[in-house]
Amino acid sequence: MPERSSPTPVDADGTGAVRYSERLWVPLWWWPIAFGITALLAAEIDMGVRAVPGWLPYLLLAPVPIWVLMWLSRLRVEVVIPRDAVAELMVGRAHLPVDVIARAAGVPGSAKSAALGRQLDPAAYVQHRAWIRQMILVVLDDPDDPTPYWLVSTRRPDRLLAALNDAGAAH
Repeated sequence: MPERSSPTPVDADGTGAVRYSERLWVPLWWWPIAFGITALLAAEIDMGVRAVPGWLPYLLLAPVPIWVLMWLSRLRVEVVIPRDAVAELMVGRAHLPVDVIARAAGVPGSAKSAALGRQLDPAAYVQHRAWIRQMILVVLDDPDDPTPYWLVSTRRPDRLLAALNDAGAAH
């Protein structure tokens, strides 16, 4: 699946500018593996149940890996600047106004296990995708929010941090 991590002029509603947009697709090599596993399962059903036509299990199970891999790839990370509003970091359905961001930094792949391990605050908001090595850490400065920081997977942390900086977040 192609990865889009480039600025686009206007968001889907036409209400503002999208400074950064990335969909966290699963790796391409997962697709043939998923179809292979599905074909093996269909072959098992074909050999085990002689009452159904041989092609039926393959036909019925073909959409399953497509649905599973698309579902795993559903997370989108965006920095949006709506018209007449505060810019937001949007991760899936979660929205964070950039004016509550105290600082943000990239988390390299070598430090990811530490950030997600013992050092992880249980109150943190985490959107982790195991197939993506890098993350960003967004520290919040909002007394009304019990969440101390966000940890978000991204393939292009430098571009995401630059978009946050352009949108007015402090680093």
